[in-house]
Amino acid sequence: MEIWQLAVCIVGGFMAGVINTFAGNGSAITLSILTEVLGLPSNVANGSNRIGALFQSSASSLVFLKYKTLKLREVWDIAAFTFIGAIVGVITATQVSNDQFDQVFRFLMAAMLIVILVNPKRWISPKQSESRRKLPVYLSAPLFLVLGFYGGFIQMGMGIFFLAATVLIVRYDIIVANGIKVFVIALYTTVVLAIFHFQGLVDWKYGAIIAIGQTLGGILAAQYATTYENAGVYAYRILVIIVCLVVLRQFGVFDLITNL
Repeated sequence: MEIWQLAVCIVGGFMAGVINTFAGNGSAITLSILTEVLGLPSNVANGSNRIGALFQSSASSLVFLKYKTLKLREVWDIAAFTFIGAIVGVITATQVSNDQFDQVFRFLMAAMLIVILVNPKRWISPKQSESRRKLPVYLSAPLFLVLGFYGGFIQMGMGIFFLAATVLIVRYDIIVANGIKVFVIALYTTVVLAIFHFQGLVDWKYGAIIAIGQTLGGILAAQYATTYENAGVYAYRILVIIVCLVVLRQFGVFDLITNL
């Protein structure tokens, strides 16, 4: 590995860790590094990407737990349904290509941008969690099973969809929702990574290098989120920026500008 590749891995991993903790879709950075910079096949990149996801989400979860932003007894049902869906998703991912999801993903992100921009107060109200509602099983089960399946299958964008569900439907505030998100991802990624490994789809060397920067970024972002009063506002702004960039990239706007 060249020095410049090492630097890209660490810096890119750090950025992804911050983005994943505050919003989601940091995998867009790490997957691009694994495929475009390090030259891994897409299925091996998908598996190797889970190393950073596991370490970053685990480290972030510990910070959220330390400051009592994350209370495990309140989210066991969300975690259980997402976990089950993720196992089915990763088994599917080892059998089929995720390229088939590209067209669907771009329109999901465009729809998500509209949802995020409409009535921002739903995302940043400090009293949001006080009005949270306990979803009946017949609603929570399919919702989080589907989210888990997506996370197990490809991971990229999972954080954004999970935040939308927990903030807009269950009505957690965005910081609490981020704490739940990183814990759930850490939980299912433990098994997901093992499955990819036994399928021979993990490059531990490259994945671990990116995980170093990713974990550091996750810790610092979680520390900020749990200790600063206006962290929810900044988390919302980061979420909007990330989704805007994803939509522009998915619809080829960046390529159009580059070719001008």
